[in-house]
Amino acid sequence: MEFLKRYRLLWIFAGFSVVAAVLRPDIAPRLWQNTASNFLEMLAVIPPIFVLLGLLDVWVPKDTVMKWMGDTSGIIGVALSIVLGASSAGPLYGAFPFAAVMLKKGVRLRNVVVFLSAWATLKVPMFLFELSALGPRFAVTRWLLNLPVILLIGWVVERSMTAEQSESLRDQATALAG
Repeated sequence: MEFLKRYRLLWIFAGFSVVAAVLRPDIAPRLWQNTASNFLEMLAVIPPIFVLLGLLDVWVPKDTVMKWMGDTSGIIGVALSIVLGASSAGPLYGAFPFAAVMLKKGVRLRNVVVFLSAWATLKVPMFLFELSALGPRFAVTRWLLNLPVILLIGWVVERSMTAEQSESLRDQATALAG
């Protein structure tokens, strides 16, 4: 019963897929093909991420992480969060396990939010594509407009959470990250 409850969103999605396939049999093959393709993509991305996270968790001491990205890291922690997020590769869902390990290691919440936002919007490969496809004016403008918004989001999220909420989030991340 716990298995069904824990993965209820998966079961709901599966139910919608079956209903869609019954009601619209013409789209069923494409529906299943897209689902299988997405699942295989996740299988290719997630295992290497967890290997890297395991190495990060073992090789990088918590004290080092807290020094450079913890509560007293200041602008250096924000800058590191931007660099780590922007230099990442892979889909956004790959960033969330990293964020859980960051929280477990004592990274300041603002820096975790900045990291996630940079991963989503400031990736170097995306910037290079925009430079070639849309031109430098667009690419640089978009990047420069995103940067202050990311910083603002990090600040707002951190300020809007109570100490108890932040600690609860950190505890949940620690439980997930092992």
